[in-house]
Amino acid sequence: MKTDIHPTNVPCVIACSCGARWETTSTKAEMRVDVCSACHPFFTGEQRIVDTAGRVERFRRRYAKREQ
Repeated sequence: MKTDIHPTNVPCVIACSCGARWETTSTKAEMRVDVCSACHPFFTGEQRIVDTAGRVERFRRRYAKREQ
């Protein structure tokens, strides 16, 4: 095998936007993620609707007309 071709692994701290942090090893010393297993709806069983630019409200208005 060739020597000195693999990147070095360093201790890494991964931080989620929900505040959860954990340590592992990686080629980077620090990583930031938006969702993790502590806050993702699949793992928590909680459903949150993230409204981006009023899309959810527009969807609800559109289907409220059909029910009437």
